[in-house]
Amino acid sequence: MNKVRIWDLPTRLFHWALVICFIGLFITAKTGGSAMTWHFRFGYSMASLLLFRTAWGFLGGRWSRFTAFIYGPRSIVAYLRGQAPPEHSMGHNPLGALSVYAMLFILIAQVSSGLFSEDKGEVFGPLSMFVSNATVRLLSGYHKNVGQVLLLLLVFMHLGAIAFHYFWQRNNLVRAMIVGDKLLPANVEPSRDDTVSHMLGAIVLVVCAVAIGWIVRLGG
Repeated sequence: MNKVRIWDLPTRLFHWALVICFIGLFITAKTGGSAMTWHFRFGYSMASLLLFRTAWGFLGGRWSRFTAFIYGPRSIVAYLRGQAPPEHSMGHNPLGALSVYAMLFILIAQVSSGLFSEDKGEVFGPLSMFVSNATVRLLSGYHKNVGQVLLLLLVFMHLGAIAFHYFWQRNNLVRAMIVGDKLLPANVEPSRDDTVSHMLGAIVLVVCAVAIGWIVRLGG
């Protein structure tokens, strides 16, 4: 078995920061009241992270790039039949890739709708002033109902997949996302994970955070 760096440090930090933001958003949304101040802060942080991950999908390490987990229908069918080539299980496998894209899409939709939403006529998203009241009601309904349900379903599916890999396939996905390495039967190209890539990741994150801050201030 070969120890291969699959997940670079910026990808791992993004993943766990996203988990923290998700938990914070869920708790503050259910608490309401003064906690909504933190709800927005977690939301802006998640928006910055999602923008970062989009950019990192082109600039990141070998297995963090979108090109590493774009699969067609034939690849998905082959994976389900147990006939996929070994490289399809190095990073995100075909089913895992679908989950990642779905999660990113729904999270982006959730965060974006939150920017235009309102809560009980007391708290308003920073961009709600730029759209009609009907649009605010529509996006608020999605944000509070449809989006939350979709996200929870995806999270439960994600946790179920992690449990399946751990108990049935003896594949600890959580550990790999913590340390970055996987033990693989083939010696494949690792993800770049050095000081230069770390600095690049930090710069990209700062730029993304500034961009989100600028968007938020448009409603100020």
